[in-house]
Amino acid sequence: MKFRLDRRLTFAAAVLMSALALGPACAGVVVQIDKSFQRMAVSIDGATRYNWPVSTGRRGYGTPSGVFHPQWMSRRYFSRKYYNSPMPYAIFFHYGFAIHGTTDIQRLGGPASHGCVRLHPSHAAALFALVQRNGSRNTRIEIN
Repeated sequence: MKFRLDRRLTFAAAVLMSALALGPACAGVVVQIDKSFQRMAVSIDGATRYNWPVSTGRRGYGTPSGVFHPQWMSRRYFSRKYYNSPMPYAIFFHYGFAIHGTTDIQRLGGPASHGCVRLHPSHAAALFALVQRNGSRNTRIEIN
């Protein structure tokens, strides 16, 4: 009886060690931005986890449509083009366009930016951490 228990414990320990050696699984993150409704839905492995209001480009300043991947990220960034405006938790996805936090939270839910996708700062921080944890290659940004 003791021999069987020892074998089971040894087997369980081996399974656990091999799972730990593989490291964490990378989830597929999909960020869907709907410019018509000014909303962002964030899914992980097909399950929607977040649904937030955003602000995209106002009249004369379009937000690009298409499918993108994060190109680079910056926790603290200031716009060189628009008056040194703060862009916390910036995720750049197409040339100078980024998803980032904003202090202008009363305008979320309507077009207000120069083309970037603005989020509440706490939502931007959560998205930034999620993309950082799962990687740019495993993150897809869809804008329509």
